[in-house]
Amino acid sequence: MTVYVDRARWRLGRMLMCHMAADSLAELHAMAEALGVRQWFQDKPGRPHYDLSKATRARAVALGAVEVSNRALVEALQRANK
Repeated sequence: MTVYVDRARWRLGRMLMCHMAADSLAELHAMAEALGVRQWFQDKPGRPHYDLSKATRARAVALGAVEVSNRALVEALQRANK
């Protein structure tokens, strides 16, 4: 099982944001708990994820999240939803 983060490129005010997804919801939520962002879950049908700031993304990578392209993250979401 793996947690993925894509490149930070979406603006939210002055922050750059990215997405965090995983092979399973349990693993996704466990990483969110470790990062302190559990309340920011995006329960989108077929693409559950968290939006992370650039700083939180760096912490996720330090905790073992894999850096992937935006396309690879979408493909991981598609695999997880089959």
